[in-house]
Formats: sequence, C-alpha cells, structure tokens
Amino acid sequence: MRQDGGKDAFQAWLAGQAVLCSLLGASLAFFLAEPALPVSYALPNLRLMIATAITLAAGVVAVLTGARFSADGRRVDLLLSAGFSVSALSWGGFVIAPAVAQHQASNTAAWAFIVAQTISAICIAGAPFAHGRFAARERILGGWLLFTGAALVVLFGLLYSLRPLPNVATPSGGDVPAALIAAYSTQALLALVTAVGFNLRFRSVRSELDAWLALAASLLLFSSLYLVFTPLLDAQQVSQGDFLRVLAFAVLLAGVWRAIRAAEFARAVADERARVAREIHDGLAQYLFALSTSAAMLESGGPAETLVPQIKDAAAAAQQEARFAILALSSASGSAPFDAALRRYVDVLTADGALEVELDIDPRMRLDTDEQIELFRIVQEGLANARKHADATRVDVTIGIDRGRRVVTITDDGSGFDGGDAASGGQGLRNIRARTASIGGDFRVLSAPGAGTALEVALRA
Repeated sequence: MRQDGGKDAFQAWLAGQAVLCSLLGASLAFFLAEPALPVSYALPNLRLMIATAITLAAGVVAVLTGARFSADGRRVDLLLSAGFSVSALSWGGFVIAPAVAQHQASNTAAWAFIVAQTISAICIAGAPFAHGRFAARERILGGWLLFTGAALVVLFGLLYSLRPLPNVATPSGGDVPAALIAAYSTQALLALVTAVGFNLRFRSVRSELDAWLALAASLLLFSSLYLVFTPLLDAQQVSQGDFLRVLAFAVLLAGVWRAIRAAEFARAVADERARVAREIHDGLAQYLFALSTSAAMLESGGPAETLVPQIKDAAAAAQQEARFAILALSSASGSAPFDAALRRYVDVLTADGALEVELDIDPRMRLDTDEQIELFRIVQEGLANARKHADATRVDVTIGIDRGRRVVTITDDGSGFDGGDAASGGQGLRNIRARTASIGGDFRVLSAPGAGTALEVALRA
C-alpha cells in the first residue's frame, strides 16, 4: 500500500468513526431531551439474556486474545485478555449468578461489579499503548488469569468489609449516589481513551484488529454515557446502553476472529514458502549440481557423446523444477488466482507429453484462502504420485460440488496398490491426508493393483 493511499484509507476510516459518534451522540441527546421517552425497561429475563451474551462474548474474546498472546507474546494481547477476563468473570459472578439463583443481588455485589468493570476498562484502555513482547508467555498468561480471578474475590471481600456502601438501588426519585456517577464517568473516560488509542494505533500499524477495537470502544463509550446520564438503579432493568454494549461485544468477536484467521493464513504462507525452499534445495539444487558436475567432466576431456545428453537432461529437469517452484510461490502468496495457478501448473507438468491431465473446475466452487493453498498442494501431490510412482498416463482432476458437498477428486489409470490406505500409498498420501485434516476436510482413497487410484477430498461445509 502506498503511503498516500494508506493516509487516505485512515482518513476515510476516521470520517466513518466521526459519523458513527455523531449519530450515537444525537441519539443520546434525543433521549435526554424527551422526558416522555422511557430510558429503561423492567425486563428481568432480557437483562439475563444480555448479561449472558456479554459474558460469553467477553470470555471468547479473552480466550482468543490469550491465544494470540501465547503465539506472539505481545503485551497488547495480554492486557486485552486480562481486561476481558475480568469483564466476563464479573458479569458471570455478580449479575448472572444471583439471577440464576433467584436472589436479589446485594449492594456489595453491585459495587463489586461496578469496580470490576472499571478495572476491566483500565486494562483495555492501556492495551493500545502497550508495545513490545514478553518472554515465557504461557506462564505469564496463566499467572495473570489466576491473578484476575483472585483479585475479584479480594475485591468482594474488601467491599464487604468497607460497609456501609452507598446504596445503588436508590428508590425512584431519590438522589443518585455521587460515587456511582463517578464510577460510570470513569468507565466512559476509559472507553474514550481506548477508542483514541486504537485509532492512533490503527493509523501507525494498519492492523485490522485495531480498527475493530476502535469501533467497539466507540460503542462502549456511548454505552457508558447512557449510564452516566441515566444510571440503572435496579438490576432487573435494561437500557439503550445495554444494547450498545451487546453490539460492541459482537463487533469485538468479529474483529478478533478475523485477526486470528489472518494470522493463521500468514503463518500458513510462511510455512508454505519454507517448504518450497526445501523443495528447491532437494530438487532444483540437485539438478544444478549434476549439471555442474557433468560440465566439469566434459571440460576435463570426458566423452561428449555421453556427457552432453546428461547435461541436456539435467538442464531440462532443472528448468521444470524452477517452474514448479515459481508456481508454488505465486499460489502461496495469493498473487495468482487458484484456478489460474493450477492450470499453469498442469500445463508445465504435461508439457513433455508423458502424462495427460484433464482438469475440470466448477465455476460455482467457492474456496477460502487456506483451502486454496492446501488444495493446490493436494492436487500437486496427487499428480506427482501419479506421474512418479503409479506410472499413469492419464489423470482426471475434478473440483466441484456433488450433492451439496464441495469435493475434489483425483483419478489416475496407473498401477494402483493393495490396501487403499495412506500407509500402503506412501508418504505422498500421508501428506494429502494431513493437508486435508488441516482445513477440516475428509479424505478417502480407493485403489487396487492394476486398477488405478482414486483420491477424494470432501471439504468442510
């Protein structure tokens, strides 16, 4: 991405954020300016459903960011995981548990929930400003999660010992405790810091996850502002801010999930490039070595009638290996469409006329990015097996939809083998089985001596 284009993209994103905040601010002002409009609703069952949804979403985000931390060791992921862990534990322990037990939440539990949410907001607000990585990641993450759980227990005990606390459940028309307004205002301020921090981080790093987090933080900001101006004084009530909070956590889930998938794809690309490098070393490098050796022997006066054909064969094989490596790299990097890369590979493979390949790709077929990489390699492996080991003269490759399933079949007229399992077929079929499992598919092989081999890969729904 060019720098100007990146700047324009960020400005467009920032403009969208400004429009969203303007709409949310106008909505908040409208509810405040119209006293006749209800600002909360006595819906205990809906309140429980919202609390459950937020608890599950916060827990999933905590697990996913924890997984990212375990893989990369980034401080930002540790703070996010800790913040959302505290949030999930507080919603579950201080809101859902009393409701399920059909007990009215105590005033101490209500304050414990508010303080825990503030602690959660502090961790999350610090995340965009945390840089660098940790070592010994698993131990740090496990210790941090244990600390957050113990902190909630200690928090409840401290609040219990500091009684009497201001009564959260103030009767209608009574004064709202100043401490409650201060807590909600602090949460709103922390949400603002989070939104600004992740917007700044998105401008400098250009990470898609930062954009999603900034969007979610904007929604959480206005959710907290609703509580500042219209605080809930009854645990059975829901307000417009609760719906914004649910939407914010849905955005968080989508963003973190997309970030995890992108990281997995990047890792798969790196692994594929490393594998291609090994293949170049084991294949192309060996042919070049043979070519160099034969040329040296010819230079030393060796028999030309023997060495010249060897040199020509080694040069042709090296050229073909180089083409294969280029095709594999173009497919792994995503710079070539899957069907185009596969057709070019087949053209190169069949250029010498030793093997005939019929390739049929259904235009309705839709493949995810990880599936494209693995299927390219699966077909490549299947064709290599047919050419090198099965002595096949023809292979039919079909990639399409069969009775609602996405299926890839590779059928050859080679020598076949006995047993029809991966062990009988050697390392090539074991590689295909492993690649199929990595994308959540099912693999089946049918073969018999003299009857050829049929491979079938059924992709995930």
